[in-house]
Amino acid sequence: MAESVPVVPSADLLEWPKKDKRRFLHVVYRVGDLDRTIKFYTECFGMKLLRKRDVPEEKYSNAFIGFGPEESNFVLELTYNYGVTSYDIGTGFGHLAIASTDVYKMVEDIRAKGGNVTREPGRLEGGKSIVAFLKDPDGYTFELIQRGLTPEPLCQIMVRALGMRILRTVDRSKYKYKLAMMGYADETATTALELIYNYGVSEYTKGNGYAQIAIGTDDVYKSAEVVKLVIEELGAGKITRQPGPILGINTKITSFLDPDG
Repeated sequence: MAESVPVVPSADLLEWPKKDKRRFLHVVYRVGDLDRTIKFYTECFGMKLLRKRDVPEEKYSNAFIGFGPEESNFVLELTYNYGVTSYDIGTGFGHLAIASTDVYKMVEDIRAKGGNVTREPGRLEGGKSIVAFLKDPDGYTFELIQRGLTPEPLCQIMVRALGMRILRTVDRSKYKYKLAMMGYADETATTALELIYNYGVSEYTKGNGYAQIAIGTDDVYKSAEVVKLVIEELGAGKITRQPGPILGINTKITSFLDPDG
């Protein structure tokens, strides 16, 4: 029997995200060689393989990997589809960022292991942080950011553009882009979402490599109602899976697309 969903007035719904204990759980993307990617992330980044499974009846394997347990840390879910060796990453997904106490040393270690460093360590013009950029074997970009010890080394997800709060905004008109950092807590203590708007660009290609970001919530039904309300208000976005349990596991989910797809 389907679970009944309580009807909640709109005003109460809009207050719900402020009370909900949310956090980013994981980001999902597809890779062409799962073992190769696991080896690169563990040896070059220092991540740990948390769990791995093979689902032959559905012709895919996946692995969860990160700097700490899934119960408390943001992690990566890597998916390998049988027989698919490469993906189109598209232009909408930007990069993931990793915090390090010594970016220079980390870059040299990664280079020694065959990593593709695309920007040497240094300060961005107009910025204060020391950063570097590199690509993994599938072409996904990672930013390395120098900062002190942090409980969440996997610190940023950058996409080009939910109950989050704006942590800070920056308008870099000289370079023709704006950025906003959004999240559920201070960006130095948890994973933040970095949104980039490039002047004059209104559309990006989605590709087929990046899949989704997962967010934890205390009540998936209430959260889905909030999403529905905001989608109706904006006239953009789409709920792709109604809230409900996943057969075989004690988890309830809903899925949706934001206005950029």
